Amino acid sequence: MQTASTNKRPLRWFNTFVTRSLASLMVVAASSTAALAAMPQFTFNPGAVGLTGSSVTADNIIVSDFATATFTGPTTFTEQGFLSVTSFQLGGTNIVAPGLNSTYSLYLPFNATGHLTLGNAGTNVNTTVTAGVLDTLTYSLVAAPSNSTFGFIGTTPNVTNSPPQQTLATGSLINGNVVSSPANGNTAFVPSANATLSFVQAAGKEGFFSPQPFYNTLFSAFTNTISTVTPTGTGFTITNGGGALNFAPRSRSRKHTR
Repeated sequence: MQTASTNKRPLRWFNTFVTRSLASLMVVAASSTAALAAMPQFTFNPGAVGLTGSSVTADNIIVSDFATATFTGPTTFTEQGFLSVTSFQLGGTNIVAPGLNSTYSLYLPFNATGHLTLGNAGTNVNTTVTAGVLDTLTYSLVAAPSNSTFGFIGTTPNVTNSPPQQTLATGSLINGNVVSSPANGNTAFVPSANATLSFVQAAGKEGFFSPQPFYNTLFSAFTNTISTVTPTGTGFTITNGGGALNFAPRSRSRKHTR
């Protein structure tokens, strides 16, 4: 990933790319504004699954990202890691969740694969934008009855906490995208990603989630500052990157009248 590409493209291609990129950003901004206005509230109740902590009502989940992305071919990659739930928000206001990251913790282990549609493993990401799509992603929402500490063994993400851990929900990819942008005067890069995921409550854990029936779609988005990104020989690691999760309202069936 550290070798600069020597391919030169006509200026007309660059202008077309910039125009399309700006148009895409405008669409994303509009979609994000609409999503913010529509974020539904939810309540997590730790006591319902045997954890020590008070219930919390929010509409946004703030997470920290600990992950490793590795190229497996010229344009294919894998990513694995953990998303640590650090806090909650409701209507843009920070919400205190008594017990979170002291008497209990929440996190999401995940595994993903994808491929680049712009750039390849030899592209110098410090100077050139790359982009791609996620092909697969699976995750679970896990609770531990203690705080959790995240880090790496070599380049493999790792978590330590007290047992017993319990899986509260699982999900998989509906669609997702990745982008890497040059930063800091072309001396570093900023990887970002977004994904729409299914959300399935684990059997017997429904009491943790409210309302019922609970939401079945989860939105996720991540942008990682350059200080959280460490290049490796085959990709990069993210240590304490930033992101957010929120749910999508269930679609309502329409009644037809004659």
